[in-house]
Amino acid sequence: MDSQHKINQLYYRCNSLDETNNKKQIDKKYLINVLNYINFSDETILIQFKHSKYGNIISLRAFPQPCINDTLDCIWIETIEVDKKLKAYEFLHFVIDDGQRLILVNPSLNRMSMEKISFNLPETAYQISSRKIKRHECKNIKAEIIQYGVVFYGSLLDFSAISFKVEISVIPPQSFQWINPESQMTVILKKGQDMVYAGECTVIRQTLLDRQTNIMVFKLLQNKICRLKSKEIRSPRHKLTPSPNITFRHPITEKEIHLPIEDISGSGFSVEEYHNHSVLLPGMLIPCLFIEFASDFKIECKTQVIYNNVHLKEDKMSVRCGISILDLDIQNQVKLSSLLHLVTNKNSYVCNKVDLDALWKFFFETGFIYPKKYAYIYTNKENFKETYEKLYLHSPTIARHFIYQDKDKVQGHISMVRFYENTWLFHHHAAIKSNIEKAGLVVLNQIARYVNDFHCFYATHMHYVISYFSPNNRFPSRVFGSFTKELNNLEGSSLDTFAYFYIPKDFRSWYYSKSWVLDKTQSEDLLELKSFYESQSGGLMLRALDLEPDMIIGDDLSQEYKRIGLKRERHLFSLRKDDILKAVIVVSVSDFGLNMSNLTNCIHVIVLDSVDLPNNILLSNLIELLRYYEQDKIPVLLYPVSYAEEQFIPYDKKYNLWIISTQYTIHFLKYINNLFGTYLQT
Repeated sequence: MDSQHKINQLYYRCNSLDETNNKKQIDKKYLINVLNYINFSDETILIQFKHSKYGNIISLRAFPQPCINDTLDCIWIETIEVDKKLKAYEFLHFVIDDGQRLILVNPSLNRMSMEKISFNLPETAYQISSRKIKRHECKNIKAEIIQYGVVFYGSLLDFSAISFKVEISVIPPQSFQWINPESQMTVILKKGQDMVYAGECTVIRQTLLDRQTNIMVFKLLQNKICRLKSKEIRSPRHKLTPSPNITFRHPITEKEIHLPIEDISGSGFSVEEYHNHSVLLPGMLIPCLFIEFASDFKIECKTQVIYNNVHLKEDKMSVRCGISILDLDIQNQVKLSSLLHLVTNKNSYVCNKVDLDALWKFFFETGFIYPKKYAYIYTNKENFKETYEKLYLHSPTIARHFIYQDKDKVQGHISMVRFYENTWLFHHHAAIKSNIEKAGLVVLNQIARYVNDFHCFYATHMHYVISYFSPNNRFPSRVFGSFTKELNNLEGSSLDTFAYFYIPKDFRSWYYSKSWVLDKTQSEDLLELKSFYESQSGGLMLRALDLEPDMIIGDDLSQEYKRIGLKRERHLFSLRKDDILKAVIVVSVSDFGLNMSNLTNCIHVIVLDSVDLPNNILLSNLIELLRYYEQDKIPVLLYPVSYAEEQFIPYDKKYNLWIISTQYTIHFLKYINNLFGTYLQT
């Protein structure tokens, strides 16, 4: 804050000294301690002089020097030509302002020069003003006041959790007459280019300093903002013992703030402040806040204050403040959720270090790895094991697993992997049969709550969640299929069915014609694919699988896989006849075993023209793409199933692709709670 701002701030309060009736005496010992603290903090006092003839008051700032006894020396902020500037003025008093109290001191003047002024302190001073809520000084905070399309600019002088003071300057042809103090205004506070607050306010007091400068005090119109739409099922809030703390540098005052957390969930937390010292302004953005659980265990996040509610606690006025987490990186999500899930259920683990031998035994005992699947895995089992070491021991950013474990016994498991830019794949859901209703449902509830808590964070890249399942599998059909049917909203959840079969790498089916061309997919091909899919299904498949035109360029996710030692490739091809699009083919390549059914290491085929695409043409072109794979048999997912049936293409099974938009996760949680409420722990 520059010199003139400081003078204006204190002068504004001093103008009302004579109107204050409640005076409280302060003894000299206490006054000296206050003055020494001001010196220690590099703050100032305001020294006031009164015109001997006209009675007007001028105010000058000075630094108090260390004070040991009755004498106080102060150095002027700016050198003063005493004989000229103060010739017609008499010393009046000096004032101390700590934001909440205003202390008036009437010392005797010893001497005064161009550089400093000296006093003999009195035996008592007076606290003549005491705000119910302390106003906190601000540093380098710019303000924009918007009313009916006109923007006024100024600087923030001080603030509390319910109001703040702004010095506004008009720029001609602007006039203060343009401001209607009876109507609300939008106030935006900025630090540099970063916004720290924006909200609706009303003017409760103003002082016109001159024709171009006005000091206005604004009061917040609301003590709560609605950052996110309300949820029917909220994330469980937990009171932890011992309580974690939050620490952050206040974006307005730049002071370090430390507060204990009252309760916490995956999406936010609440804290309490003393009412008279509150600093959490509803709507204020906190770009860097740490949740500290222990000295070496802390989580960094971006947050925003959502509300502050005043209440009486232990005979003192306190403020309960709600803070919403706006962003949290992917690894800190694991730290927070793993702690909160264990609080909910001592057997529920998130991305814990797994005994892989126990996990393999679990997969075989539950029948998740059945004989036919193991026959497929067997020839590549060493690669399979290596992939799972990376997934379960190194906690990569692209994978999450949820385990229900009683002591050292794994009883339930589900996991997910981010395989598309903003889409995660649920897979590997299994449970011990003797405990399937308990463990299997608990891990399903875990993963759904994880999605509900963290999908809105940019770092999660989670706009959609998908899962493949056989229509004959009763549990996912009951959970995913029936949910989609009950929701009855293709913008929220959809199902598409694929024919699933293998092509051996030594398979031979050759057909050549100049009319048929297989080449790289272009944006216009995906536009045509979109028109086809909307007429065929209208679901979410193209969005979730990155098959919309704007997704054809860029592949940051593959680079992320490479960074952590895993493989992910995606190649798009278009099959045309005489330049007319007949099919779009997606070649997905990943480490063997990333998905146990190899649905991340397979070929997706979407046929647009079921009539004019003979099966031998399709198979011949698919064989050309087997060069991307190392395994002996390559899975193919073919859409629509009707094409496979009409062209007599044999397939092993059908797979339903279930997709949910994470905006509808709360509907899914409500659905499974209604379906299995007696088994789920919330």
